[in-house]
Amino acid sequence: MELSRRLTALIHMAGSGDTVADVGCDHGFVSIALIREKKYRRAIAMDIRQDPLARAREHVQEAGLKEEIALRLSDGLDKLAPGEADAILIAGMGGPLMISILERGEETARRAQKLILSPHSEWGLFRRFLLSHGYRIEAEEMLQEEGKYYLLLQVKPVPEGEEPKIWKPEEVAYGKILLEKKDPVLRQYLGGRREVLRQLEEQLRQADTEKSRQRLPQIRQERELAEIAWDRLEQGMKFLV
Repeated sequence: MELSRRLTALIHMAGSGDTVADVGCDHGFVSIALIREKKYRRAIAMDIRQDPLARAREHVQEAGLKEEIALRLSDGLDKLAPGEADAILIAGMGGPLMISILERGEETARRAQKLILSPHSEWGLFRRFLLSHGYRIEAEEMLQEEGKYYLLLQVKPVPEGEEPKIWKPEEVAYGKILLEKKDPVLRQYLGGRREVLRQLEEQLRQADTEKSRQRLPQIRQERELAEIAWDRLEQGMKFLV
């Protein structure tokens, strides 16, 4: 079973514990690897669709892990009881969908000791949701694979009574931890993102339609945040070369 760099990174970020829930398990490879590597004693692999769950069941049986990995047909966290898993892994879907899953399964999500999350879109929106809904982002990792960029987050519920930390706008958009460690993959991503936003701003300015005039302020704001983030990455880089 050969895993992609993204799945390998997810497994590494998941750490260890007693029980892990793999939401949107697809082929079940992540659950299998976490058990095989003895990172977790038990896994609960869940998916909303029958076909992926059937494939996962085949792989679990081939791996001889029927006793260690339970498979459930579940829409998000619906079939996971609060406190049943001390780690929850959700990956392979868009940010808005993941927000919906966490909102619907709020009690279950907040009873977990940690969450490993990898949204495929709307990273800024997703970070903003986490930070405003009682979660603390403990770790961030960014990687590129087959021409795509991926974001991985390790998140923990903020203990009751603890004040949430305030992130600056560019940190919400591009990652406080990634910016602080001057992540080289973020730098590569941001270099391309700045150019895309620059071109889009120019196109909207030239179009000069009602629709383009309405969208232009948003793109300008996004570009400003990208430039601020870029400047932060560049600060001190000459000392790191």
